[in-house]
Amino acid sequence: MGEEQPETKLEDEGMVSQKVVIKNPTGLHLRPAGILCKEAMQFKSLITFTFRDNTANAKSVLSVLGACVKCGDEIEFVCDGEDEEEALKALIDAIESGLGE
Repeated sequence: MGEEQPETKLEDEGMVSQKVVIKNPTGLHLRPAGILCKEAMQFKSLITFTFRDNTANAKSVLSVLGACVKCGDEIEFVCDGEDEEEALKALIDAIESGLGE
């Protein structure tokens, strides 16, 4: 008796994060921000990135644009959810391939 707490597995998963340098010559302006958001929206996970003490929602074009990320800036993606690993890999790949530019 008294053994009724096997449901504490939620905290075990945690989240994944990775830093990446923006290669686009013009930074994350409207077109690459749109591509980034479209990529992020394919996943169920919460996807944000941090840049200069600010956190932006990668699924919101306005949030990405508001971060004012320029070429050469380093951002850190944080993905949290059931498909976090795939989401992180896809976003890092998208940034490293130049987001269509």
